Amino acid sequence: MSVMRLGYVHLRVTDLDSAKGHYGTTLGMTETASEQGKVFYKGWDEYDHHSVVLEEGGVGLVKLGYKCETSEDIARYESRAQRFGASVARMSKGDNMAVGDGIRITLPSEHTVELYSDMEHLGTEPGVLNPESWPRFGRGVSVPRIDHALLTCEDPAMVERFFMECLDFRPSERVVTDPADPELIGTWLFCTNTPHDIAFIKGGNGKFHHFAYFLEDTSAILRAGDIFAMDDVPVDVGPTRHGITRGHTIYFFDPAGNRNEVFANGYITYPDFPTITWTADQLSKGIFYIGRELNERFTSVVT
Repeated sequence: MSVMRLGYVHLRVTDLDSAKGHYGTTLGMTETASEQGKVFYKGWDEYDHHSVVLEEGGVGLVKLGYKCETSEDIARYESRAQRFGASVARMSKGDNMAVGDGIRITLPSEHTVELYSDMEHLGTEPGVLNPESWPRFGRGVSVPRIDHALLTCEDPAMVERFFMECLDFRPSERVVTDPADPELIGTWLFCTNTPHDIAFIKGGNGKFHHFAYFLEDTSAILRAGDIFAMDDVPVDVGPTRHGITRGHTIYFFDPAGNRNEVFANGYITYPDFPTITWTADQLSKGIFYIGRELNERFTSVVT
């Protein structure tokens, strides 16, 4: 019984029409619903109603939603978060389109995370009866699903402790100043069997660095890069490889300036996975293993 996965990312965008071109046409997500000032999307291999919500009016993250296995899980996490000292509020079915009851937590990092166990099912494009492997007529990159998010915070150690003690996440990798006297400057946390379902790096509270889409392999990453070139998408970094998580990656921006990522080939984690430690002097290798260089934009641009 646990948090099962990242369920949705809710972002602000400056112009909904240009954002729809990026998420709907370039990335190939399917629009599932819209209401005044908002549009809802899902990837072709996601069966819940939506995984991305775009809201017109600014930039940056509104909130993340994580899906839990049962309502009993949510009650347990609510109690733990309250004991930790976090601000917790109940949310009701209908507060978010197609999402059931749950709780809304303000993290020590000042980000908002919602926990829920029920969302309307729409089904995947291949279906579940004798399905094909992928949609024959996919659009653009044809992203199958979202994967993780990375946020910034003033106190990564506090946020890591919250996710471990309250939500049963585990750290797959950490970046510290000095192993002999470690100050935590980055943490990659998992609740599934991926390298990370959420990550935090030292920076301002409440800020958004990126969220990522899972792609099948390196060939899909390179194909995505071609499509970004065709559609004049601003690319931040890549194609390249991470040392941390070992994934292949491209970072790029939506028209509002929110950073996205396509990610493939990370390792598998288990409950007994030993935490990998990187030191700050090797951070450039950890982030970009091949080039071993961090550009100023990647470390400073957040929304």
